[in-house]
Amino acid sequence: MEKKEYTGTVYGPDQQYPETIMNHSIKKLRDLGIKKEDITITDSPESPQIGNIVVEVFPYHLDIARVRTIRNDSFISGSITTVELKTDSDGKYID
Repeated sequence: MEKKEYTGTVYGPDQQYPETIMNHSIKKLRDLGIKKEDITITDSPESPQIGNIVVEVFPYHLDIARVRTIRNDSFISGSITTVELKTDSDGKYID
């Protein structure tokens, strides 16, 4: 998996998914070269900066985007990549 360059905080919105999917999502982000201490799980990113990474978690994939523009209290991000979250036949997350 290709390492991703980033600056500052990586925001992973807390969407009330089970701990198993969140832990696997963090593992996949670490596989991309993102340090665990740079990942912040939050309902909404506070004061994001241009260049920060924003991750949307879904049951079967992660959408990873970079903040490109900030207007008022909102940000616009552009997609960098999508990472598939694979499961086995029992629904357990695997690499």
